[in-house]
Amino acid sequence: MDSVSTAILLLLLGFVCLLLTLNSRGKGRLPPGPKPFPVLGNLLQLRSQDMLTSLTKLSKEYGSVYTVHLGPRRVVVLSGYQAVKEALVDQGEEFSGRGDYPVFFNFTKGNGIAFSNGDRWKVLRRFSVQILRNFGMGKRSIEERILEEGSFLLAELRKTEGEPFDPTFVLSRSVSNIICSVLFGSRFDYDDERLLTIISLINDNFQIMSSPWGEMYNLFPSLLNWVPGPHRRLFQNFGRVKDLIAHSVRDHQASLDPNSPRDFIDCFLSKMAQEKQDPLSHFCMDTLLMTTHNLLFGGTETVGTTLRHAFLVLMKYPEVQAGVQEEIDRVVGRARLPSLEDRATMPYTDAVIHEVQRFADVIPMNLPHRVIRDTAFRGFLLPKGTEVITLLNTVHYDPSQFQTPQKFNPEHFLDENRSFKKSPAFMPFSAGRRLCLGESLARMELFLYLTAILQSFSLRPLGAPESIDLTPLSSGLGNLPRPFQMCLRAR
Repeated sequence: MDSVSTAILLLLLGFVCLLLTLNSRGKGRLPPGPKPFPVLGNLLQLRSQDMLTSLTKLSKEYGSVYTVHLGPRRVVVLSGYQAVKEALVDQGEEFSGRGDYPVFFNFTKGNGIAFSNGDRWKVLRRFSVQILRNFGMGKRSIEERILEEGSFLLAELRKTEGEPFDPTFVLSRSVSNIICSVLFGSRFDYDDERLLTIISLINDNFQIMSSPWGEMYNLFPSLLNWVPGPHRRLFQNFGRVKDLIAHSVRDHQASLDPNSPRDFIDCFLSKMAQEKQDPLSHFCMDTLLMTTHNLLFGGTETVGTTLRHAFLVLMKYPEVQAGVQEEIDRVVGRARLPSLEDRATMPYTDAVIHEVQRFADVIPMNLPHRVIRDTAFRGFLLPKGTEVITLLNTVHYDPSQFQTPQKFNPEHFLDENRSFKKSPAFMPFSAGRRLCLGESLARMELFLYLTAILQSFSLRPLGAPESIDLTPLSSGLGNLPRPFQMCLRAR
C-alpha cells in the first residue's frame, strides 16, 4: 500500500471515529445494550434474516429496555407488556413520534398519516378519524357494507366446489373492497383490473418488507439502493399504486360536489379547496395521495393475513372449529348471516378470534416510534428524537399475561364462567396515540367474515391436521403464514 492510500485510509478512519464521537454526545442516560462496532453497529450480534428473534433474545440478556445499534441507527428497544404499556399508554404523548422506516419513508418522504410527525400528523389524524367516522367506521352503516361484501365472498368460495384452492387472493380482494368503498366511494367487481392490480402490488410489497431483503434495506438504504434484488420492486410497486390512486383522484375532481361528498377523497379535496390560500396548510395533493395509500395498504393486508392465519389454526385444531360452529348454530342459526349484535352472546367465538390475533401476531415489531421531547423513562433519559422499537411479539407472548403463551389457547380470553375476558396485553393494532386508525373496522371484519364462512363451510386441510405448520414464513414487518391450499365442505 503506497503512502497516498495509507493517508486516505487513515483519514477515513479518523472521519468515522469523529462521527462516532459526535454521535455519542448528548445521549442523555440511555439504557445499556451490546457494545456496537463502528459503522456496523450491533449487526454482527444480530441475525439479519431474523431480526425479530435476535432482538427478542437480546432482551433476555439486557432486560426489557435496552439500546441497540442497527447499523448507523441507534434505537431503544422495549420488550414485554409492562415496558411497552408504560411507554405507549402511560407516556403516550412522549412516545407519539414516528421513527425511521426507510422502506416506507423513501416513498412517503414523511408525508401521509402513518409516517408524518408533529402538527402535520395531529391535523391529518384528527381529520381522518372524523371523516372515517362520518362514513360509518365503527357504525351500523359500515357493518352493512361488510355483510354485503361477505355475501360476494361466500359466492366466490362456493365456486371452489370442494376443490383445493389458495385462499390468499380471494380474501384480499374482498377485504380490500371494504376500505376501497370508504376511500373511493364504491366497491370493485372481483375481476376489475384496478382491484386486481392493487391487490397484487400490495401483497408483493408486504412479502418483500417481511423478508430479509426488506429488513436489510431498513438498515442500509443508501447502500441497497445500488444493489440488485427484490427490494428494488418496492418503490416500483409503490409508484404504481400511487398512480392508480391519482387516476381516481382526477376522476373525483371532475365530478366533485363539495356539498355532497361521496367518500374520503371527496372530503379531502374539499378541505384542500378550503385551505388553498393558506401556505401552511397540510392539505395538498401529495398528502392526499400518501394518506390514501397508507389507509389502503393497512386496510388490505393485515385483515387478509389474519384470516389466513385463522384458517390454518382452525384446520389444525378441528375441535376449535367445531366449537365455533356449534356456537354459531346455537346463537345465529342458518337462516341469516351473523351480525355484530351476536358477538356479545358468542364468547367462545370472540375468544378464538382474539387468540388468533395474539398467536399470529401479524405485526410483531410494530412501526418504530420516536420520543418527541427529552423523556425520563425507567430511570433513563431518552433525548428528544430517540427512536424506539416496541416488540409486540413479547407482549403477546408475555408469560406474566398469558398462561400458555407459546400455545394456541382460546382460554386466554375466557373467564371461569366461560364469558369473554379482555386482556390489557392484547395489542395487535399497537396502542396509545399511534393506535391503528382502522382498529374498529378490522375487528368488525374479522368477526363478520370468519363467522359467515364457518356458518356456511367447514375448513379442511389437504393433509393431516397435525402436519400443519403454524410458524410464520417470515417475520419482518409482518408474520406471513406459510403458503397453503385448503378445501371447503358445504355445511
